[in-house]
Amino acid sequence: MSQIQWFPGHMAKARREVTEKLQLVDVVIELLDARIPISSQNPMIHEITQNKRKIIVLNKADLADDHITKAWIHELRTEEIPVIAVDSQHQKGIKQLQQLIRQQMKPYHDAQKAKGIKPRATRLMIIGIPNVGKSTLINRFVGKNQTQTGNKPGVTKQQRWLKIGKDFELLDTPGILWPKFEDPDTGKKLAITGAIKDSLLHMDDLALYLIDILREHYPETLMERYRLSHEQLTDASSVDLLLAMTRKMNLQDNYDEASERFIFDYRQNRLGEISLDRPSEENS
Repeated sequence: MSQIQWFPGHMAKARREVTEKLQLVDVVIELLDARIPISSQNPMIHEITQNKRKIIVLNKADLADDHITKAWIHELRTEEIPVIAVDSQHQKGIKQLQQLIRQQMKPYHDAQKAKGIKPRATRLMIIGIPNVGKSTLINRFVGKNQTQTGNKPGVTKQQRWLKIGKDFELLDTPGILWPKFEDPDTGKKLAITGAIKDSLLHMDDLALYLIDILREHYPETLMERYRLSHEQLTDASSVDLLLAMTRKMNLQDNYDEASERFIFDYRQNRLGEISLDRPSEENS
């Protein structure tokens, strides 16, 4: 299987810009895809945000295996960094996220009040890779009455502060963080979930990779959706399974089109809630 190469460059510039903007915010929301929490995690983020209050948000939780998502929450959270699953598309978990931010800021606000200082609105930054649902989360978070609150000192004209009620201000910084990955499996999972442009991909390679994951963890899905037998899943190679699926789709030998349809079935949740990254311990 070919290795996906996708690293646009300019990481040093992006890192410098993000680091400068981090000085202006109180809490960083690291947005990950609940289906691939590790594969969608930019390793640079941990390094540059380690001194900031941070919350990890597993977005698109409606598309992921709930059992696996709960295991990821258990594995990723620490005493300092809470983890929450959110379905921003359907506005689920947004209020809980806001409450979690308030809990993160409570010690600071209490200290400010003890000094006789009225706490200002909490300043937030949401960071994540492409297609992780950042824009949707921002829109759900801000709501319809979003307003630009003006530039803060040291903020360039391209940076906007969006006011969220009386409690929060969100620094809108789109499109500057991209993943760099060494493990080829990371690239494949990012590609399958749509984080990489399809023009850079070989869909048949991705289909074979996804077949391997499903036959190991979700065999019933393959059997039910594509009318495959238990014997086929047990004895056939992944290539033979793809050819069998192609025929079940009435595409004769056009496995390229079948591969594309199979990947789109996954992206559009037609295969059910499926997680591609697996935690070290799948906790109940």
